[in-house]
Amino acid sequence: MATISFYGETLMSEKKILLSGIQPSGKLCIGNYIGAMKNWVNLQEEYESIFLVVDMHALTVKQVPSELRQRCLSFVAQYIACGIDPEKNTIVIQSHVPQHAELMWVLSSITYMGELNRMTQFKDKSKKHNTNINAGLFSYPVLMAADILLYQADVVPVGADQKQHLELARDLAKRFNHQYSDTFKVPKPFIPKTGGRIMSLQNPEKKMSKSDKNDNNILGLLDPPELLIKKIKRAVTDSGTDIVYDENRPGLANLLGIYAKLSDKTMDSVVEQFYGKMYSQFKADLSELLVETLRPVQEKYNQLMNDNGYLEDVLKNGADKSFVHARKTLSKVYRKVGFLPKK
Repeated sequence: MATISFYGETLMSEKKILLSGIQPSGKLCIGNYIGAMKNWVNLQEEYESIFLVVDMHALTVKQVPSELRQRCLSFVAQYIACGIDPEKNTIVIQSHVPQHAELMWVLSSITYMGELNRMTQFKDKSKKHNTNINAGLFSYPVLMAADILLYQADVVPVGADQKQHLELARDLAKRFNHQYSDTFKVPKPFIPKTGGRIMSLQNPEKKMSKSDKNDNNILGLLDPPELLIKKIKRAVTDSGTDIVYDENRPGLANLLGIYAKLSDKTMDSVVEQFYGKMYSQFKADLSELLVETLRPVQEKYNQLMNDNGYLEDVLKNGADKSFVHARKTLSKVYRKVGFLPKK
């Protein structure tokens, strides 16, 4: 049974707490939709869900302030347009809840340098941003741990690139509980039944990334139909002619995977559907499926972005609800580490 606090009132819920979030960088793409957001929609009835826009994490890379603000609002609108119901879930901007940063500092004091040195994502990002290897990039996993532990999350959906970070959050929860007595839930990873890695259109050996500088590599959720069609036409396949699923043919395997996940069909049924057909026919059908899947998302998004008042209300409600929950956890943490309470 999960305890949900709101405006000083404690509510008991049978649902476990699920927490996830996306950094507001680049533009949301079909990889985010299939790998995360589609699953969020399917899980929102089963869990008490908190969906973050983690804007504090975005500062590890240089940002244009006005663009960051606009992206945060755009991401919130895209969450809702993809099917996240703000009446059933909490949608919140990370920086709207100051306890994220406050808990991070406490957790930093029990995090070992060796643990952070082992983080492969820090090594990868340091290579990409070698002119801006900042302390925030190094301590990023501690902030992520604070994001998770602050809300006493039971489960956290994770991809392969975030498993190390969740393991750190679990280790820090156990370490704090051992040192100061039970305080945090130890979160469990949630591995979705559907989803998985969607690969780059031009380089199918590499994961599709919303921050990719080459726009031809990604299928943006807000890309107009004609651009989606053009990108699918240009997507790398191979020199073969038969449509079969073969991991040694990663370009075609990636496109087949996208079709299967968007149509909710098995890979075998998709391969059977296109048996004997040409690549051009398959790509045309995939383009049509993609455009029709994203059409209602884009229509809803445009409607939401023309109603700033509604989005502001969603974020105010999310911040208010999250603040009460976060303050309860942080007050307990501060008391246990020995801080003098504020009168």
